Amino acid sequence: MLIRVDWRSSCSLTGLVLKWLAVPLGAPLALAFVDGTDPLPFLVTIAVTVVLGVGLEALTDHHEIGQREAFLMVALTWLGVALVGAIPFLLAGNGVLARPVNAVFESTSGVTTTGATVIADFDAHPRSIMLWRAILQWLGGLGILIVAIGLFSHLLVGGAQLMETESQTQNVRKLRPHLDETARLIWGLYVGLTVVTTLLLLALSWIGIAPEMDPFNAVAHALTSVSTAGFSPQPDSIGAFSPAVQWTLIPVMILGATNFVLLYAISRGEFRRPLESDEFRFYLGLLASVTAIVVVTLALDPDLAMGLEPTVRHGLFNVVSMVTTTGYASANFDLWSPGAKHMLFLCMFTGGMAGSTTCSIKSLRWLVIGKTFRRNLFTAVHPDAVRPVRLDDAVIDEETVGDVFTYVMLVVVIFFLLTVVIVVDSARVGNPVDEFDALGAAASIFLNIGPAFGVAGPFDNYLAFSPFTRTVMIVMMWVGRIEIIPVLVLLTPTFWKS
Repeated sequence: MLIRVDWRSSCSLTGLVLKWLAVPLGAPLALAFVDGTDPLPFLVTIAVTVVLGVGLEALTDHHEIGQREAFLMVALTWLGVALVGAIPFLLAGNGVLARPVNAVFESTSGVTTTGATVIADFDAHPRSIMLWRAILQWLGGLGILIVAIGLFSHLLVGGAQLMETESQTQNVRKLRPHLDETARLIWGLYVGLTVVTTLLLLALSWIGIAPEMDPFNAVAHALTSVSTAGFSPQPDSIGAFSPAVQWTLIPVMILGATNFVLLYAISRGEFRRPLESDEFRFYLGLLASVTAIVVVTLALDPDLAMGLEPTVRHGLFNVVSMVTTTGYASANFDLWSPGAKHMLFLCMFTGGMAGSTTCSIKSLRWLVIGKTFRRNLFTAVHPDAVRPVRLDDAVIDEETVGDVFTYVMLVVVIFFLLTVVIVVDSARVGNPVDEFDALGAAASIFLNIGPAFGVAGPFDNYLAFSPFTRTVMIVMMWVGRIEIIPVLVLLTPTFWKS
């Protein structure tokens, strides 16, 4: 078979990213020295990622890639970082992460910003390991993508094309005419929002309304909230902190799931720009309407009786966490009424805006589907009318509309297939789960949410599932994070030889 994909360039560029992974590994290494814990897991990982990166980079010095090479590079980069990221967990040898499947599960969950964990023994892991979990999620949010664009733009690579492969947005070209400037711009927004969040959390501690929010927790939660990822070093997630912390993180999660083009406009003082965006208005409207339903449902539940402020706070926080795919939890929502839990389940399928750190289907696609459905209702009554689907006054071509429907169909089909695997394999190993818990776990894993219901509830973990199921979940987190198409394309013979 004659391979027509320049796989060497894709692997070489993947090596370029892996080589630079040694830089963020320096942070947990330094913390290990400060805390007096074993630094060897990070020293070995730094050596491995540099050697592997340099080796792959040496495959070719030709770095001009097209769309096929971009697909391959995106898939390999997420996979490579997930595998290298598991090395510190494995070498540390603490608790359940000492097992290879669990280490790769935790790392993949981190870099895909899923937030699903297998850790049951939080106290068994040093702060350096917990920091590495948070850094993996921060890198998985926009970090890897930003580094890739910044590096590849200097190598005459189609960096914008690469970015659109991952984020499914054309707006990246509107920021700056040169890709290296775009990379610095996005990097500045991402880092700036992380720093501001850290300072806000520290300020809550300094003024005495969140004494449990020490500098380590402030940094860890800033990294995992801006990236809408959800790993917390606390077994009770955000429920371990005061209401002030929960109120502070709500707008952070909302901003993390907002298109970075709009964040850039806000940073330039264009405060009306977000309000002119159909997607942004739809995104905020979705958050408001679902929150209202959940809050009313909680208020009518006689078994909760939390009071007005806690009811509003927990309802809003957990809806925002689910919609933005962050996966934090301020309360054990697995104990809520079926109506509230089903609303949170539906939130898993929404997602934030395109071009953000969020996962799931994303609000842009649901907006296109809604506008198309409304158009079809109109043309059913007026069959001779020509009424294109518009977004921000721009016409969306029918091919794009078809792609949106195809993607959502693929999500639904794969989600149900994963549910079947979970149910069947759980029964096989003698640890059956009911259908709703299996549906929740499948959606949470594939759509990169994190917590689910039942055995995978917000204050529980995924250890209850068999090693085989967790292995399948590892693959599904990876496929879901890069939005299915790059993986499916790689499986077609025509991708390689036509």
